[in-house]
Amino acid sequence: MSPANPHSTQRRDRLYIIAEMLEISKEGVLKTQMMYRANLSYTQLSDYLNFMLGINLLEKNIKYEKEIYKPTGKGLDFLQKYIEIQELLKTETNINTAFSSPEHLLEKTRKF
Repeated sequence: MSPANPHSTQRRDRLYIIAEMLEISKEGVLKTQMMYRANLSYTQLSDYLNFMLGINLLEKNIKYEKEIYKPTGKGLDFLQKYIEIQELLKTETNINTAFSSPEHLLEKTRKF
């Protein structure tokens, strides 16, 4: 499960939510699981899924009569670039920037 947004008093921006959804779906995930783990309403989830499927960041597969969502190659590229940009914006002197950054995604990058 994803840790809470480190900037929980701020609104999450679209890119943060997209990156979080891509991270959540790396191993394949059901729609309901993604909704709860990304903390989205059903309407928000549907909007994001339609957008992400439309621009080929996510793919939908049927497995055991259930819809499973996974990132495409393009989606994984987006996630990696998002993480790299967040690293560039992070500074030693100003950890609390105006930008929201999913720390759990940044930690996974350091393993590479």
